[in-house]
Amino acid sequence: MLTLPEKIIFIIAVIVSGVFTWGGVHRIIHTINKGAGKPDWRVAPKRIVSAISKFITLQPTWKIRPLANIFHAFVAWGFTFYLLVNIGDVLGAYIPDFHFLGKGIIADIYRLMADILSAAALLGMAILMLRRFVAKPRELSHAEDVLLHPKARAGIKRDSAIVGVFILLHVGFRFLGETFRLALEGHLDPWQPFASAVSTLWLGLSPLTHTVLIHVSFWMALGLILAFMPYFPYSKHIHLFFAPLNFLLKPERRSMGELSPLDFEDETIEQFGALNLEDLGWEQIMDAYACIMCNRCTEVCPANTTGKVLSPAALEINKRYYLNYDVEINENPPLLTEFAISEEAIWACTACGACVDICPVGNEPMRDILDIRRGLVLMENNFPEQWQTAFRGMERNMNPWNIPPTERMKWAEGLGVPTIDENPEPEYLWWVGCAPSTDNRAQKTTRAFAKILNHAGVDYAVLGENETCTGDSARRAGNEYLFYELATANVEMFNKVKPKKIITTCPHCLHTIMNEYPAFGGEFEVVHHTQLIGKLIAEEKITLEVGSGKWEVENSQPPTSNLQPPVITFHDPCYLGRQNNIIAEPRQVLKDLSVPLVEMPRNGAQSFCCGAGGAQMWKEEEHGEEAVNANRFKEAQVTNADILAVGCPFCMVMMNDAGKDVNSEMQVLDIAEIVAARLKK
Repeated sequence: MLTLPEKIIFIIAVIVSGVFTWGGVHRIIHTINKGAGKPDWRVAPKRIVSAISKFITLQPTWKIRPLANIFHAFVAWGFTFYLLVNIGDVLGAYIPDFHFLGKGIIADIYRLMADILSAAALLGMAILMLRRFVAKPRELSHAEDVLLHPKARAGIKRDSAIVGVFILLHVGFRFLGETFRLALEGHLDPWQPFASAVSTLWLGLSPLTHTVLIHVSFWMALGLILAFMPYFPYSKHIHLFFAPLNFLLKPERRSMGELSPLDFEDETIEQFGALNLEDLGWEQIMDAYACIMCNRCTEVCPANTTGKVLSPAALEINKRYYLNYDVEINENPPLLTEFAISEEAIWACTACGACVDICPVGNEPMRDILDIRRGLVLMENNFPEQWQTAFRGMERNMNPWNIPPTERMKWAEGLGVPTIDENPEPEYLWWVGCAPSTDNRAQKTTRAFAKILNHAGVDYAVLGENETCTGDSARRAGNEYLFYELATANVEMFNKVKPKKIITTCPHCLHTIMNEYPAFGGEFEVVHHTQLIGKLIAEEKITLEVGSGKWEVENSQPPTSNLQPPVITFHDPCYLGRQNNIIAEPRQVLKDLSVPLVEMPRNGAQSFCCGAGGAQMWKEEEHGEEAVNANRFKEAQVTNADILAVGCPFCMVMMNDAGKDVNSEMQVLDIAEIVAARLKK
């Protein structure tokens, strides 16, 4: 199709564009390699199917914004298919009488897909441009008090405009070129319905005009790619390559909340945690390039939702803009807290994992935040003063409540709870946990669960006064050395006891023992108490009074009349549902009670945080519009439930406090308390 001069010019343009593009790509590779560690390419082959599936189906994007996602999918699918279309067009431009993919059914299907996806991409991009620049939804903007690179506020919109216009022109001119070709040939193609319909508009033009317009369309469509390519490494469109790389190469995790241990035995290490950008791992630097700047992570962040200055999206955006515009002019690298995220935002994170779960390209901003906490705590001795009390309690009495070990078994008085000394080889070792052992409200859950175990005749034992804190709060606060001491001691103890299975009523304990202790030499099977309760019900080792009847909860008023069963809503703890995918089991237990169960809008893996995670339990929240627990409790109230069921002692405390603040009659009860109240005598 192209004339000889055009072919020569196009080849020269490809070479020039490639040289300038490689400069940007090489810069990105060099920057990522500055991060700690190296990618393990051995994990890629076993993830290839999953990565391709996510890339094609856009599966991670469908959790929120369904309408916008449909139009984004039109653009993504269309633009991805155009990788094939562009190859075919270039070959057709250089090879006379060339028919891409032949003349059979495969070529027909190819033309049909190109036609439909061209129209879909143009429609989708037009709608998304109107949404961003006319409708201007709040979720696409950043609050003024959020730390954001000076060039980002205008730069994000400019980048979106450049990318949007490029896609509209690239796809649009290729589509028009096809309509001009059909008009020149003088026939309609049933396999290209949209192009055929538009081609009828050009039937009155001369063959020479058609030919000129076909050439103009080719140069506008393919020439725009060559012009855009050098800008590509600097635009958010680079996520097209880095999203699949994220899916393929992210380090193996047992859970999204699992953190990598620090090596305190290596005396040559001088830096712990992350203070500067190069202290982050290679994958954390790559996250900056994978970020699509969609702000989904910020939209679901409990701190941001309640008016705090934390924006996980701004963290990734700031990293990208620093790498694009500032990294070469800073001989002395600034602290991450000076350009990427403010200290106030660092301390506001609840480590709930919502930002990691929602990210459509596999980014992990929570991990950055926790690594920065490590750097501030370990290297700068900089952390909220209120955490000092919890740290001191874990150091001296092995629990953040600072309760002496001698009082750790007071909750069990009169219940006949066996210790490991009395039953050295139990089927289940019950790791009671700090909150269930020491907090007055959480102890009710502990007593209720003990009654269930005894009622079912479960072979179990507890560690008693020998039990200590798992160190979850220390690790999430950034005090990695304190966590290291607690974890090392606990794993040593576990390996001596050799538990067959471990039960815990605290999702934070479950997560730590199951997902983080293996790095310290401890591989244990851990189950949540709601999982075990469900198993006992299924095996008919406990039977329940279901439906109506008297609901007697220890030290609590019956939630409703004796004639009607209460309506229950369940709050998924972050470290149970989202972090460890224990979602169905607690609900099944409630269903076994034959009571009405109504869901809150944010539930399961997309549940909203109670506000206690990330060591927030031990300090006041950062300034914001409302408390995280208040926001969540309002959502529970909308369901008009009589009982807010929980499965975590931290959630219990936070939801109870929120209920008291608004004088709510809704009862907050652990699932164990609800089941214990309905045990058939």
